[in-house]
Amino acid sequence: MRTWAMFLLWVCAWAARSAHARALPEGTLGEEGTRRRRPEGGEETLRRSRRGWMWKQFFLQEEYTGTDYQYIGKLHSDMDRGDGTVMYVLTGEGAGTIFVIDATSGDLHATRSLDREEKASYILRAQAVDKRNGVPLEPETEFIVKLHDINDNEPKFEKEVYMASVPERSHIGTSVTQVTAHDADDEMFGMSAKLVYSISQGHPYFSVEPNTGIIRTALGPSDMDREQREQYQVVIEAKDMAGQRGGLTGITTVNITLTDVNDNPPQFSQSVYQFSVPELAPAGAVAGRVRALDADIGRNAEMDYTVVGGDGLDVFDIATDGRTQEGVLTVKKVLDYERKKSYTLQLQVRNTHPDPRYVSVDSKDLATVRISVEDMDEPPRFERPSYILEVKEDAAVGTTVSSVSAADPDIRRVPVKWANVFCPPNQRASMTESTVTEMGTQDGNRAYMSRLLGLAIGACMREPRPKRSADACSGVTPDKGGGMRGTRWTGGADRYTIDRHTDVDRIFNVHSGNGSIFLQKPLDREDLAWHNISVIAAEFKDEKAGYLAPAWPKVSHKFWPGPKAVAGYNPQQTSRVPVYIRVLDVNDNAPTLASVYETFVCENGKAGQKIQTITAVDPDEPPGGHRFYFSLAPESSVRANFSVRDNDDNTASILTRRTGFRRTQQSAHAVAVVISDATFPMRSSTGTLTVRVCTCDHSGNMEACGAEALGGAAGLSTGALVAILLCILILLLIVVLFAAMKRQKKKEPLIMSKEDVRDNVVSYNDEGGGEEDTQAFDIGALRHPEAMEECSKLRRDILPSEPLYAPAVARRAAAPARDDGDVRDFISQRVQEHDGSPAAPPYDSLATYAYEGSGSVAESLSSLGSASSNGAHDYNYLSEWGPRFRKLADMYGGDDDDWDS
Repeated sequence: MRTWAMFLLWVCAWAARSAHARALPEGTLGEEGTRRRRPEGGEETLRRSRRGWMWKQFFLQEEYTGTDYQYIGKLHSDMDRGDGTVMYVLTGEGAGTIFVIDATSGDLHATRSLDREEKASYILRAQAVDKRNGVPLEPETEFIVKLHDINDNEPKFEKEVYMASVPERSHIGTSVTQVTAHDADDEMFGMSAKLVYSISQGHPYFSVEPNTGIIRTALGPSDMDREQREQYQVVIEAKDMAGQRGGLTGITTVNITLTDVNDNPPQFSQSVYQFSVPELAPAGAVAGRVRALDADIGRNAEMDYTVVGGDGLDVFDIATDGRTQEGVLTVKKVLDYERKKSYTLQLQVRNTHPDPRYVSVDSKDLATVRISVEDMDEPPRFERPSYILEVKEDAAVGTTVSSVSAADPDIRRVPVKWANVFCPPNQRASMTESTVTEMGTQDGNRAYMSRLLGLAIGACMREPRPKRSADACSGVTPDKGGGMRGTRWTGGADRYTIDRHTDVDRIFNVHSGNGSIFLQKPLDREDLAWHNISVIAAEFKDEKAGYLAPAWPKVSHKFWPGPKAVAGYNPQQTSRVPVYIRVLDVNDNAPTLASVYETFVCENGKAGQKIQTITAVDPDEPPGGHRFYFSLAPESSVRANFSVRDNDDNTASILTRRTGFRRTQQSAHAVAVVISDATFPMRSSTGTLTVRVCTCDHSGNMEACGAEALGGAAGLSTGALVAILLCILILLLIVVLFAAMKRQKKKEPLIMSKEDVRDNVVSYNDEGGGEEDTQAFDIGALRHPEAMEECSKLRRDILPSEPLYAPAVARRAAAPARDDGDVRDFISQRVQEHDGSPAAPPYDSLATYAYEGSGSVAESLSSLGSASSNGAHDYNYLSEWGPRFRKLADMYGGDDDDWDS
């Protein structure tokens, strides 16, 4: 129906346009143009062909389901007379594939169903052309094909599942979150994209706004409690067509979580807690854990525990375990079962971060904790945490310095010594007080000890009892054999030792029984003023001493001795205490001169002149400080040249008593000074000063002193000796280097480098034998190596007795051309020798071997070439060469007889 309606609208529009065109004036009917005047004054109308048909847009419904092509519309041109000469051509988006046109009639069709959500419009171009020649009859016209939307898309939410949260106890209408859906249909056409939201699951807790999709709480604070229900699942629907019937629907799920608020105070899980702690638990040890419950979670469930009452406020402490939120009770001070066996604490718990909107800030819970202290076998406990003792340094070996004391704090006692004995009735009255006293000492003889124990039991049964037998009589019971059996119980004792790591020199020792510390070696305060030692107290227990079985009545007065009493340590129960022993000073050192004084007196010195100020030192430390007295020794008082004046400030001045000191008479004087202290007992010593006699200037400055005085102080210091030895070592090293350089042989290079070239003149004062007197180069050896082997044994520095070669008679002719292979072999051999020689210099060198050959115009001047000819040589031609060769002519120009002479 919609297609036919569009077609009717198109027909009506075409009819109206045609009627409008017929009503126009003639010059404008169907034309677009302007008018202008001719130059002659008339008017000329400029025309251009009007477009016979104009199309703006066509409409096509999407999602066509028919089997035929979907008709869109008809294109028609005014140039089409219906004779079939006009052809319509379609181009643009989808032309020929999606859209086709009947070339003759101009009917436009769509070949398939289209989806507006994929593409909402298509731009096409149409043109009428002459079918016969393809010439366009009208300009190309552009038009649009738009797709009409239908409601074919359901709404879609942005997320399939939404996650949201809202605090618990929120008020009605509190916004939780907003959901949004989109519809792909055309919002401008109909109601296809008009959405309405509704809630299908989640009542009555939540609601949704129909137009915005905002989800809100629908119940009050009391109904929105996280501790009752934490998770909610809400289903939201979005429906198009404004929610009318027939609209499409989209669904999404919203998971809503109620977040926690601090609306619950913590409460203890029980009102009374019971714990027990060993008395040896160290500070910080855990005594127990208490737990409070809080329905909140996270930060809102954090708690603070405190001790608010009880008799253990200063003994125990409590802290919160951050991981488990438990209260951890710890020991703050050392426990003592013997002093206090139990404690009661009042604990309080409250939220760390209370929220006053829900819970009062003062909300808290209380619980009671009872802690029992367990008795443990404790180590001995010293009376003091440390001891500071004093002893004089002159105390004799064996002197007791002081004592330390440790006691076993345990109330529980164990039997440390016991024995079972049978005591006949007739021996009860024979026990005396002295025998009770001796019972603990006479344990060497087992038979004797057995008798004493029996007598002790008898003494216990006698009235009145001895005063000292109270300990021995505990546990005495009647025996069925007519006698008494007894068991002796005593408490633990302590045994003392010194930790030898603190007293390596074993200067002190301690009595193992009573803890008295005494000297083992002499003391010296000047060597060590304080001694820091550690005394160890170990709990001492007697193990099972023995069993003394009675003899039956058949053997009266006979006792079977048991094992001997054995004492031992309990190594697990020890304690130690630091003992600081200060060595008190006594005046056992005499004062001495503070240093070695270099004193001199001038020859021109005057009487009463001060030449030196001296002082003294004393390693002792008297309580009131040092006071030294100085005086001249008696041996120096006779005919004294010098005097000593005490300055009353622990110093003294050395003064001259005369003038006229002479170096030549005496170069040095010895002055003996007595130094005494003021502490009882008084100590004194004598120090000697050496006073040199020196020559001084008018100002009293020393110029020269006597050789004797200087010799007394002569000597080389360690630095001077080291310097002398170092110099000697350097000299020896230089000598060794020179010797090594002497031994090293300097090798001359085969050829000097270009940088080392310099003019050298070599002078020979004697006349040699000419060219034969050289060993640098022998051309004969090159040409006749076989002849050279025989001649190599002859000396070349003298003339041989017989000529090696006959002298030439006539002038030597030019040597014929010959093969120079032997020369090349020789040169190659020498090159190989130089390349492989280990004695070759460590630098590049060049050895040159020159050979003219037989082509020289001047020929060879050497007579060595005569060895290659069998004829005589004639050297007379040398006289024709001028004065320069006269010497050679005289030597070689003679007859053959001259060679024989």
